[in-house]
Amino acid sequence: MLRRIALAMIGLVLMCSPALAAEKIIVASDCTWPPMEMLDANKKPEGYSTDYLHAIGKAIGLDMEIRNVAWDGIFSGITTGQYDVVASSVTITPERQKQFDFTDPYYEVVQAVVVPEGKSVKSLADLKGKKVGGQIGTTGIFVLRKANVGADIKEYDDVGLAMQDLMNNRIDAVICDDPVAMYYANKKADTAGKLNLTYKTDEKEYYGFTVRKGRKDLVEKLNKGIKQVKASGEEAKIIEKWMGKSN
Repeated sequence: MLRRIALAMIGLVLMCSPALAAEKIIVASDCTWPPMEMLDANKKPEGYSTDYLHAIGKAIGLDMEIRNVAWDGIFSGITTGQYDVVASSVTITPERQKQFDFTDPYYEVVQAVVVPEGKSVKSLADLKGKKVGGQIGTTGIFVLRKANVGADIKEYDDVGLAMQDLMNNRIDAVICDDPVAMYYANKKADTAGKLNLTYKTDEKEYYGFTVRKGRKDLVEKLNKGIKQVKASGEEAKIIEKWMGKSN
């Protein structure tokens, strides 16, 4: 009898042992980039990237704690070890790869231009002399600067603020990632039908989850999870939930 009790107690200890608990991963996400990263009615992170991370965690046994962190401090937090992962629609670029490590891509995007309904542009060149907004430090701003078409670029802390100025005729256009552009033009209650996604660039970009340089162990775990999420069909479900069915 005593032996059975002892074995039962050992079993309880093993079940409660921290070593066997799911590894907690602290994730920083700037929740101002719908439908990729956003806040729900209770101010909790939600969106495509959030669902994707939780699917990875479920697949490979990681506990994802996702925190809403402002864009301007998100990368310094990863460098200092305050966060393990940045999940904030970060495009994988050669410049960023010099400073951070990235997972395999988890979403493909292009840059898109949004204008008021009834207006349109056919190329970035059509933005010459126009006031064009975008979120500071994002690829859309980089692409527009590189194109050097003579646009008057205005940078915002939050793409939503740029969209508000567009709605109020303070600027002529907004440039951002195409899923964000589609959300504001087609789905967001106060802007849908009032904005026109008028132009997309040809060059494709890829989002990756960002980790501190040298964290190859974490990159390998996340890549394993990404492969499982894709193979299981869970990725397709998440895409349909946030982007709708593909044609």
